[in-house]
This record gives sequence, structure tokens and C-alpha cells, in this order.
Amino acid sequence: MSRHKVEICNVNTANIKVLNNNEMVNLFKKYKEGDLKAKEDLINGNLKLVLSILKKYKTRVDNMDDLFQVGCIGLIKAIDNFDLKFDVKFSTYAVPMILGEVRRYLRDSGSIRVARSIKDTAYKIMKIKEELTNELGHEPSIKLISEKLNITEFEVSNAMSAMKDTVSMFEPIYNDGGDTIYLEDQLDDKSNSLYSLEMKIALRDAINKLKDKEKYILIERYITGKTQLELANEIGISQAQISRLEKSGLENIKKLIS
Repeated sequence: MSRHKVEICNVNTANIKVLNNNEMVNLFKKYKEGDLKAKEDLINGNLKLVLSILKKYKTRVDNMDDLFQVGCIGLIKAIDNFDLKFDVKFSTYAVPMILGEVRRYLRDSGSIRVARSIKDTAYKIMKIKEELTNELGHEPSIKLISEKLNITEFEVSNAMSAMKDTVSMFEPIYNDGGDTIYLEDQLDDKSNSLYSLEMKIALRDAINKLKDKEKYILIERYITGKTQLELANEIGISQAQISRLEKSGLENIKKLIS
């Protein structure tokens, strides 16, 4: 039976090799030892991950080829920073980084076409925001706006971000006759921040939708820092069950935010 052919950015996804877990682990070990061919294989073996993320933008941008290259930059960053000790699937780690690169590019280039539904939501937000500001004497929180409009905080934040005008980082903002100060000089260094506000809200909402045991295990593993063995002894189940619940929780989060 022939594989279903899907083309995006002139790449036939049916011809892309998909690596299994053992192949991924072996290639990462080789790459960490300096094997650059292993890195190339990791990139080629994960292109379908990039393409799957870009599908949602297919009708919203003019140049998918540029977006594909940006997504590949996010993939390469994920490969360079991934550590097998994370004990999570590479795709779970890579998706937020690829999405981050894509969204930054779209925000900075202004090449995205904002959907009519998002524009309508943004106009409603601006109206209720003005009404609440007059009523309260200060700007309302995203949470309050979402409650008034009966939509999620993510939808509020996403619509507000989509309607912002883009400004070049090299826009001059002050000149007293000496050196010009540009916008980039006044920006905080957020190079260590991997996630946007929208992603943080989506992640929080996804975690809250998990089953109680999955939620507890993920919080204890990734925030408190407990080991799987410690959790197994605490809860009274095997370490293998902890591992399965942890992986299940991560997969469910990935599905909810993708």
C-alpha cells in the first residue's frame, strides 16, 4: 500500500524517513561525541515534525518556504540543546522551540494574515477593555476580560498579540545630537526565555486538564525535582508505572497545546 502523499514547501512527507526511539538515542550519542553526520541524520529524520507544525499556517502566510527554513532553525536549536537525561521524547522538547522560532518570525516580519475571527475577538476585547478601565480606574487583567467575554485567557492574549503593529528593533527612539539610541538598546535580554505568554497560558491550561495523578507526577518531577523512584515509594506504585504516567502526561500536554 502506498503511503499518503502530502506536500508542503515542495517536500513530499511520504519520502521523509522517521526515526524510531532507538535510532534517535544512538544518533544523539554519536552527535554528542562530535559526529556531525549524526546531526544531519537527526535533522533529516525530524523534518516531518517541522512540517506538521507548519500545516496550521499554510493558509495564513505568503511564503511557506521561508517559514520552513525558520522551523528548521528551531529544530536545529532543539537538537543542539537536547539532553538524553531529560527522560522525555525529543518531539516533546522540540515542539515548543520550533513553535517559538516560527511565532517570532511571524511577529517580527509581519507576514502573517490575521484571521477574521481573531480580528473580531480583538475588537470585542478592546471594547470591553475600555469599558472596564473606565469602571475600575485601571486596566483590567487578561483573566477578567476572558471572564467577561466567556473565552479563554489564551484566546484573549492571542488576539491582542495578533493585532499589535510590528516595529523594527532598529527604529531610532532618541537622538540628542550625539549617538542615536535605537529600540533594541532598550529591550530586555530575553534570550533565556523559551516560551511566549501565549505558550505559558496554553501550557498551564493543558496541565490543569490532566488527570490528577499525571498532573501531580509532572509537577513533582519537573518543578519539585523528585526522581521517579522517590515518587514510586511515595505513591506506592512501581517506578515503571511512574514512568508510564509521566510519559502519558507529557504526550497529553503536547496534544492539548499543538
